[in-house]
Amino acid sequence: MDASVIVVGAGPAGLMLAGELRLGGVDVTVLEQLPARTGESRGLGFTARTMEVFDQRGILPAFGAIETSTQGHFGGRPVDFGVLEGAHYGVKAVPQSKTESVLEEWALRLGADLRRSHTVRALTDKGDHVVVEAEGPDGPQRLTARYVVGCDGGRSTVRKAAGFDFPGTSATREMFLADIRGCEITPRPIGETVPLGMVMSAPLGDGIDRIMSASGAPPPADAPRRPRTRRSPPRGSASPARTSRTRNRCGSAPSATRPGR
Repeated sequence: MDASVIVVGAGPAGLMLAGELRLGGVDVTVLEQLPARTGESRGLGFTARTMEVFDQRGILPAFGAIETSTQGHFGGRPVDFGVLEGAHYGVKAVPQSKTESVLEEWALRLGADLRRSHTVRALTDKGDHVVVEAEGPDGPQRLTARYVVGCDGGRSTVRKAAGFDFPGTSATREMFLADIRGCEITPRPIGETVPLGMVMSAPLGDGIDRIMSASGAPPPADAPRRPRTRRSPPRGSASPARTSRTRNRCGSAPSATRPGR
């Protein structure tokens, strides 16, 4: 066996799982197709329960000074958690890139084996173990493990290879997101409803603001899905640090395949 557990995906879920497995004395290998962390902000902040877990694991101080907020929203409708006695509040304005950096250092310190530039192509259930076929920097590889866990996102290769259903629901609205540098924007951290949908904006620090807009109209059924883009702005204009277009759909928890199931 190359490892007791192979985790596919080195995002927050995969790295957190790798660290937890190492705390339990399990040898774990993490396969990640990207050669390095993207450094993109992506998801901002984390929940109160996540903050408690990070504190229990001794890694909360690695995030530096953090700020919690009683304010939240549901589809742009303000929600004040401060009205609940003894309520716990989530952490805001921590970019996912920081979370991934902290979790990666923690997992590696505990002894996790992180292998970047490894793309999983196929899985084979052998009954008492799983064979993982991957493409690495040195070519094709075959790795074996008792368990394989998919933490590789909504289009999970592990989920598809294991035959797990993911029906979800059709998108009901389309959302556009941009992190823009050098453009002063009125903060709307919990969203603001407008006649055609909702807008949000929040400062991320270092002169970068996040803007999100969602239209109430569903996207065209035949509209192609656009990848994240980076465009060079005209000279003297605001600079997009990151832009993306997404469609809301059901989220997914990490998927796992166990021999014989």
